[in-house]
Amino acid sequence: MNNATVGKHPCPECGGDLQWSAAKQALACPYCGTIVPLSQAGEGVGDGSAGVIELDLVQALASLQATPPPLPAAQQDGPLGLLQSMASTPAAQRGYGAQPREVQCQSCHAISVFVDGKVADRCEFCGSPSIIDHQSLGDAITPQSVLPFKISDGQVRDSIRKWYGTRWFAPNKLKRAALTDTLKGMYLPYWTFDAQVAARWTAEAGYHYYVTVSYRDSNGNTQTRQEQRTRWEPAAGSLQHFFDDELVPGTVGVHPELLAKIGQFPTTSDLKVYTPEFVRGWTVERYQVDLRQAAQRGEAQMQAQTRALCADQVPGDTHRNLQVQANYSARTFKHILVPVWLVSYTYGARSYQVLANGYTGALAGERPYSAWKIFFAVLAGVIALLVLLYVLGAAQ
Repeated sequence: MNNATVGKHPCPECGGDLQWSAAKQALACPYCGTIVPLSQAGEGVGDGSAGVIELDLVQALASLQATPPPLPAAQQDGPLGLLQSMASTPAAQRGYGAQPREVQCQSCHAISVFVDGKVADRCEFCGSPSIIDHQSLGDAITPQSVLPFKISDGQVRDSIRKWYGTRWFAPNKLKRAALTDTLKGMYLPYWTFDAQVAARWTAEAGYHYYVTVSYRDSNGNTQTRQEQRTRWEPAAGSLQHFFDDELVPGTVGVHPELLAKIGQFPTTSDLKVYTPEFVRGWTVERYQVDLRQAAQRGEAQMQAQTRALCADQVPGDTHRNLQVQANYSARTFKHILVPVWLVSYTYGARSYQVLANGYTGALAGERPYSAWKIFFAVLAGVIALLVLLYVLGAAQ
């Protein structure tokens, strides 16, 4: 992306910088309220198709081999390792296309990027006040595309209130608190990987059958029963499969178990070409899982799925000794941003998060439990059981 041409789509009424509005599903001016549909925003603003491109993964990983010698293992996940992974990326393909400010949390270590002057006094992810300015060792690789917010903050607030209302064992104090006041909309970094796999597999296919066997029961009488047996036969086959947008998160700020629960993002169909208008006014998390690490994780995910697909092809009722030989080709990748709504709060000594998919609205959350509510619920159950036993005894 040419950084000299991005970020130049001012409001046609007042000249202010346009921002993406989830509620309006259009670009909106935060100063005068003017709404500008994407189709009217002018050349360079993502319209969802032609500009979303895949980059050659093999070529990119090969270029990383030309960077300085590998760091010790203890430093590979740190900022120097990240700098090394970006060393061969041209300057025109780095940055977010606007003047960002980066801060890093000293508690959860997430790096937040604020575009065009937005600031924060607490971490957007864990609520910690221990944040410091982050001096970039190098601009992050520019996202190729973005999935804009589709669910508005009002919709998410209603969903979160309903979710809290059904947490029966949550402390009363938690239910009374206006926790949605901490709601933040942010873009998380993801990597997507495509690949064509050609695999051959061999296995032993098991076919169940049943035989009648005799046995003596506890009284010494002869009885019969059906017992399962398995006949094993050699089997072999092949598989052709295309992996389209295998997702690998680059975030460290969001709890991974929550991210897994809010469902997939429709990156194969609804991505827009990245421009700063989509992220201006929102928080962007800078990735800390670099391309090399993400590619390894993506390949591991593909290998596991390839094995499962081959296992599904084995005939019979069961199988054993499955061996898979797979070759991956046409490997490409993208760096993308996906939208989430996040509530973070501290209760007692622990930090909790509630996360919503900013495109589908799917929600998952963490919450504390009230020991007193659990105690009284168990006590009520015991009392009910004793009453039932008393009534049954009296009836006899």
